[in-house]
Amino acid sequence: MNEIEKMIGWLPALFDGLKITLSLSVISVISGLILSLFLALGKISKNKILQKLSGAYIFFFRGTPLLMQLFFIYYALPQISSVFTIKSRFIAAFIAFTLNSAAYQAEIIRAAIQSIDKGQFEAAKALGMTHAQTMRLVIIPQSYRRLIPPVGNEFIMVIKDTSLVSTIALVDLMKRTSQIQSSASSALVYIPAMIMYLIVTAIFTYVFDYLEKKFSVYE
Repeated sequence: MNEIEKMIGWLPALFDGLKITLSLSVISVISGLILSLFLALGKISKNKILQKLSGAYIFFFRGTPLLMQLFFIYYALPQISSVFTIKSRFIAAFIAFTLNSAAYQAEIIRAAIQSIDKGQFEAAKALGMTHAQTMRLVIIPQSYRRLIPPVGNEFIMVIKDTSLVSTIALVDLMKRTSQIQSSASSALVYIPAMIMYLIVTAIFTYVFDYLEKKFSVYE
């Protein structure tokens, strides 16, 4: 069997790992985006307590390595109390990636909101809108277009960062690649694995570029 046939034979197993990689990336970024909206609003809130709590959250998750956060959630929390034991590796990875992604996306959303002309706030206030109504009806709907490029970059980064979950034995694309490399005693498995990463990132880069051009506020 030549090397090309070997690599083709590895594809089904690699695709199984790719499914985990994509599933984890998509749900983590979407969940993180939802959480990040509340964090961003908290950080720019006039309430000092919300500002401090949101700021502390963002500082912690941006200031510590994602790998360490993953280890803490999966390995350390159960030692603090059995209540925190997470048996599913996928759930543990999902929690770590969601919390981490939320911190980065919160800063993206905060910057997008604060980039809106202050005249919008004044106009809404003149119409008798409350601060909450202004944010919900005026500011946030205008902000989402500015979010597409940085959120797209965050998503691509998460896809690549999912390779870290192999350290807790979650069988993603990276872990599956390592297993094949070990059993087949061939490092050539990294070639199709890298091509898969490249194809996936290329597809999503194209999608986000398309969305950016379609909804861009800078046109």
